[in-house]
Amino acid sequence: MARISKKRQQATEKLLEALGTRKVKLEGDAKYMASFDSLKLAFAYDALVIARSEKDVGATLQLANEFRVPVTTRGAGTSLTGSAAPAKGGWVLDVSNLNRIKIEKTKSMAIVGPGAVVGQIQAAAEELGLFYPPDPSSLKYSTIGGNIACNAGGMRCAKYGVTRDFVLALEGFLPTGEKVSWGGEYKKFATGYNIRDLWIGSEGTLGVVTKAVLRLLPKPEKKWTILVAFDSDLKALQAVQKLLGDGHNPSILEFLDSNSVYCAEEIAGVKLFKGLSLKPLLLVEFDGNAAQLRADKKKAIEWAKATGLAYREARTEKETEVLWSARRACSPAMFSMGDSKINEDIVVPLESQAKFARFLKQMQKKWKINAPTFGHAADGNFHVNIMYTRSDKEECKRAKGAVADLMKKVCELGGTISGEHGIGLAKTPFMTVARNEAEIGAMKAIKKALDPKGILNPGKIFEPYEVWDKALEKVKLPWDKKPIAKKES
Repeated sequence: MARISKKRQQATEKLLEALGTRKVKLEGDAKYMASFDSLKLAFAYDALVIARSEKDVGATLQLANEFRVPVTTRGAGTSLTGSAAPAKGGWVLDVSNLNRIKIEKTKSMAIVGPGAVVGQIQAAAEELGLFYPPDPSSLKYSTIGGNIACNAGGMRCAKYGVTRDFVLALEGFLPTGEKVSWGGEYKKFATGYNIRDLWIGSEGTLGVVTKAVLRLLPKPEKKWTILVAFDSDLKALQAVQKLLGDGHNPSILEFLDSNSVYCAEEIAGVKLFKGLSLKPLLLVEFDGNAAQLRADKKKAIEWAKATGLAYREARTEKETEVLWSARRACSPAMFSMGDSKINEDIVVPLESQAKFARFLKQMQKKWKINAPTFGHAADGNFHVNIMYTRSDKEECKRAKGAVADLMKKVCELGGTISGEHGIGLAKTPFMTVARNEAEIGAMKAIKKALDPKGILNPGKIFEPYEVWDKALEKVKLPWDKKPIAKKES
C-alpha cells in the first residue's frame, strides 16, 4: 500500500473491515488498471473498492465522507479526458458489477445499473421491439453510468438527442452515503428541484448513480444510407446547412474532412468512388417506416445531386457496411501521422461551421500539425484529432499550441469545448475560456452544497491540470483500435 497519512490508513482499515478483501483491493493488476482511464494518465491511490451491491456504495461513501477520503467512481474507464482517473488518490469505487438490465416493454423503459454496457442495453431493448438511441463509439464497452456522467451522445444525436434526453430517473447516493432518488419509473416528475439533471454530466462530482430509468422508443422499421462526396470541406459543411434547412431529419449525419478521407483511402486502402480521391464526405442515414423512407430517399438524392460531386446509396446491409467503411477506418489510420492523438469533441453552431472549416486549415498550417476531423455535423459536435509524436518535445509543443487555439476559436464562434466527453482533467485549463466567472461560481456553489467535504472526484472540471507534464501509461485497452500501417504504393 502506498505511503499515506495515519488517518487515511485508519479509514482504509475500516473499509476493509466493512467490505472485506474480496471487495477491497490494496494491490494487484485490477488496482493498477483502475489507476487510469482512456486518457492513460495513472495516479497512485489507496484502495480499489469493487462494489457488488448498492449497500457497498453507501458504506464506502459514508466512510469516505467521515474521513475525508477522495472517491473516484468508475465503470469501464473509457473516458478520454481523465475524468475516471483518481487524480487526488484516495479510493476508486468500481461500480461495473452493478450491471442489471431490465426492459419494461409496457412502460417503454429500461431499468439498469450503472455498470450495464450501453450496447447490451440496446440489444436487450431491440429484442422486444424497442430502441435506445444514444450510441457513443465506445458502446460495446462503455457503461451507462459513465454515459450519464458525461452526458454522452453519439452519431444518432442528429435526430434523437443525447443521454440526458433519455434519462427519466436516477437513484443513488450523496457523498455522505445517504440514499436518494430523483424521479422513478414514471414519465412525469415535478416534485421539487430537478437534481437528476444536475447529476447528468457532472462527471461523478455530485453523487453516485446505482440505478437509472431510461426512456425507450419503438424500434425504427427500416433505415437507408447514402454517402456523398464534395469538392471541399467548406462545400460539404455548406451542404449540411442546405440539407437541414430544407427540413430533412436524418438519424445520422457524419462529416469526414479531406484529411480523414486521406487516412481512410491512402492509409487503410478504402476506395468508395471511382475517379475521385481525397474528397470530403457526408455519410447520411435516415430511419423510420417504409413510406417515410421513400420520401426521405427521394429528397436526399435530389440534394446529393444538387450539392455533391458524386453519391452512393446502400440497397442492402452489405452495401451499408461498405459505405460505413471510411468512417470506421479513418480513426485507426490516423496513427500513421503520429503515435499519439488528442481527440477534442468541440461543438460549433451550424451557422459558424464554414468559418470553422477555414480555421482548421489555418490552424494546421500555423502549427505544422495534422488534425483530421470528423464528427456529427447535424449538431456541430466535431472530433478534431490532433496527431503528434509524444516523445518529440517540439511536436508536443506544437500540439499544445494547436489545442489552445482550437479551444479559443470554438468559443469565439459561439460554440463550446466539449459536446460529449466532458472536462475531466484534460480540458480543465480551458474552463475559463468556455465559461465566465459567474457561471463557474454557480457550479462551484452547487458542488459545495451537494459535496461539502469535496470528496467526490476532486481535481476535475474546475482545477487546472497540465496533462503534458505527466507520462502516458504504455498499455493497450480493450477498445483501443489497432493502428493501420501506411500502405506502400
